[in-house]
Amino acid sequence: MFKLAARLPLYASFRRFGWPRMYPFSIVVSVSFRCNSKCRTCDVWRKPNDDMSADEWDQVFAHLGRTPFYITFTGGEPFLRSDLDELVISAYRHCRPAVVTIPTNGLLTDRIAQRVERICRECPDSQIGINLSLDGIGEEHDDIRGVAGNWKKALATWARLKEAQKTYRNLVLTVHTVISRFNQHRFREIYDGLAFLEPDSYITEVAEERVELDTVGWGITPEPEAYAPIADFLSAEARRWPVKGLARFTQAFRAEYYQLAKRVLYERTQVIACYAGWASMHIAPNGDIWSCCIRAEPVGNLRRTGYDLAPIWFSPEMARLRRSIADKECACPMANASYANMLLHPATVAKVAREVLAR
Repeated sequence: MFKLAARLPLYASFRRFGWPRMYPFSIVVSVSFRCNSKCRTCDVWRKPNDDMSADEWDQVFAHLGRTPFYITFTGGEPFLRSDLDELVISAYRHCRPAVVTIPTNGLLTDRIAQRVERICRECPDSQIGINLSLDGIGEEHDDIRGVAGNWKKALATWARLKEAQKTYRNLVLTVHTVISRFNQHRFREIYDGLAFLEPDSYITEVAEERVELDTVGWGITPEPEAYAPIADFLSAEARRWPVKGLARFTQAFRAEYYQLAKRVLYERTQVIACYAGWASMHIAPNGDIWSCCIRAEPVGNLRRTGYDLAPIWFSPEMARLRRSIADKECACPMANASYANMLLHPATVAKVAREVLAR
């Protein structure tokens, strides 16, 4: 964390002056669009697939080197790739990220448990976060996710992961809820109903209209008036969550994220400067490079550069996309980019520091 903190001013300079040229410290890796859910907030499962192989991903990570601090492996459902553990271990060997996060719908209980245990064993110096997606309780969750029996299978997966956590101290288990117009009216009931799982942390994200997910025009995002009290509640809960050490900073940033998301929904503009395309990026399953999954605008493909990011990341096409982002031609509350943005926003960092010190 301290090594990352020392690099943060360089990203501010990179965004403002174009120098020094920096690789992103937060990277989202989509391993496949394939999914065994048919969510009412996502249409990614219908998209065609052209997934890079494990060997191709190994070359990507080798070129990235030790820059990434935070890597998210997502999909689709990432565990549909039977070689997901190989991909994560490859990233660990080449990049040594401090944090690896993998969201899952929990449907493939045996595979998930086995792959997670191997990942934790082979990546001992990384925090391995598994985010189990639960958007409701019981049949409500199954309805939103479009799979009968999803709730029961997800709970079976959670039990297996809780057992694995007794052996692997680098395993962090999180429950994740997508807040949409389908469940916004019942959020407090859902929150209370998930408490028995006793997760290490509980996180939410706003359902968004993403180019990546083919959900533009779906009207799934909660209304600002409906989300505002949810955000206030979540911020208060994050501040009171019993944590120690660096986790206090994580929770304080989480409390700030919910307020940021609330403002973005109301104001429909970038509330703080967006660093997607500078400090964070997204790699699509076929090797396309995006600034983020909301716009999902390819600026190049890793298969055409020998899996080397540099020719794409420092290209005129990427520069044009960065200008668009800097000109606030887009705005969203996407969590991955928002946390990077907050780390690079001095006023937010100062507020978080004051809150942590006051505890």
